[in-house]
Amino acid sequence: MKPSTINRIWARLILMSLQRAGVKDICTAPGSRSTPLTLEAERLQSLDSSICLHTHFDERGLGFLALGLAKASDNPVAVIVTSGTAVANLLPAVAESRLTREKLVLLTADRPPELIQCGANQAISQQGIFSEHAEVTSFLPSPTEHISPAWLLSTVSEGLHCQSELGGSYHINCPFPEPLYGEMEDASVYLEPVRTWLESDEPYLSFTPSRADLSQPLRDWAQLQQQKGVLVVGKASLRERRAIDALAQKLHWPLLCDPQASQGSAFAGFDVWLQNPACAEVLNQADIIVQFGSRLVSKRLSQFINQFEGTYWLVEKHPGRLDPSHKQGLRINAPLANVALAMTEITRDNEHARWADALVVASQQYFERLAASDESLSEVSLAADFSHWLSKESDLFIGNSMAIRLLDMCSHLPEKAVFANRGASGIDGLIATASGVQRARQRPMVMLMGDTSALYDLNSLSLLANNPQPFALIIINNDGGGIFDMLPVPDANKETFYRMPHGTDFSHAAAMFGFNYGCPSSLETARAQCIDAQSTPGTTVIELKVGAGECGKALKAMFGEIANAELL
Repeated sequence: MKPSTINRIWARLILMSLQRAGVKDICTAPGSRSTPLTLEAERLQSLDSSICLHTHFDERGLGFLALGLAKASDNPVAVIVTSGTAVANLLPAVAESRLTREKLVLLTADRPPELIQCGANQAISQQGIFSEHAEVTSFLPSPTEHISPAWLLSTVSEGLHCQSELGGSYHINCPFPEPLYGEMEDASVYLEPVRTWLESDEPYLSFTPSRADLSQPLRDWAQLQQQKGVLVVGKASLRERRAIDALAQKLHWPLLCDPQASQGSAFAGFDVWLQNPACAEVLNQADIIVQFGSRLVSKRLSQFINQFEGTYWLVEKHPGRLDPSHKQGLRINAPLANVALAMTEITRDNEHARWADALVVASQQYFERLAASDESLSEVSLAADFSHWLSKESDLFIGNSMAIRLLDMCSHLPEKAVFANRGASGIDGLIATASGVQRARQRPMVMLMGDTSALYDLNSLSLLANNPQPFALIIINNDGGGIFDMLPVPDANKETFYRMPHGTDFSHAAAMFGFNYGCPSSLETARAQCIDAQSTPGTTVIELKVGAGECGKALKAMFGEIANAELL
């Protein structure tokens, strides 16, 4: 067979394997070397209407688009790119997926080995390019009739199984010799060893599932539930959050919820009220912490866990080290909802129910002071009022730096599907990720992010053009990196080397991509524009211009007030 035919056959077998492993979304960037993969992806879509192809000209944004699709669907998502720096541009999304375990399958085209490190155009060494950030790797040889298709299918099937167990990215490097495409020849003789598989719809290899044994933890739970405890919720889906809430209602323990927990609780604002010594003294009476999910935003909550000396359980469905305090304790690798429901089933009344309900009063007192502190449009007032900006039907994507910290400190979020990139917690690719989430879920979206993050991902605004779904993109423009007003950096160098004022607004970016645009001057108008945008098809940019440095000053003043207030 000609190289053009065997290239296509190998690409076809790879993509069929991915389809049978649950891949529904394939993200592609333009490139000649990846043509066999692109043509076979198009062919697969023509045969299976459930396959959706997504395109983007920027490979960095493409990787984050795939990350968002995988984050929202919980399915593996394929990414097709050409050779060279196109591959390198996927690294930020791959690094994030390693930490948060979204399943990306990276199909990277490559020059054949004889064209690497010899001056050939658009050829770099792609061997190990993602290092440990890719959970599984398969560096394929150039397609050849001398290698059985059974080898290719078993290799890819094994890699997909490892990915299904561990999460993260699976990198399949595909070196294609020229010609890259042409008339297809008959390949039936070559494919005869796998003819039965081709005629079926099953994966090439099947594996028995691995399940966590909860018998011992549940036996221990029968006694531990009688102590004073705290429930902590990190990243959790709506289903997981509801299961955890059922456990909390039986226990009547404090429930401390991260912004990613899909709903707040009556103990909201703990990142601030934990700075009050009387409140901290109450929580320090706890004997046990049961934490569901990881990647906590709150600095004060992390400090509380770090100094805690009692029993510590961490429930997370994926393996890996997820406790930065390195505590001795029990790690349960199992789905959050399954564990919470199993614990709820055997939870009984206990004498320490409502042992820390005084902290509910503290939370109420804190939010009353917060509401009275500032009614003008500011970052703090936005966060305090934000729960009233969200329609019931909308999803929420929260940007990094100050955006997610403000909601953690100052907001009591309603029940809501919440998404964020809190693995590496970078400011890159946030718009692209949010676009992927919305494409997977097909629901209105509200996104809250900072100006520097938005500037960093301007290319990805093209993904939101011609959007059939409502998308409210709220950009807090404080003219630079406001987060550095809260971090330990030298004041003399803060403006030049950290905040880096840019002096721009986003009206022209909105116009460039045909978005609706608003720049409200009051809190009431901003809220109204956000609510309206959630029922208006297409993308609406809502730019909130606030004073540089004001948020940091307001938060520090509030910290001092709450630390010395009578909250209990």
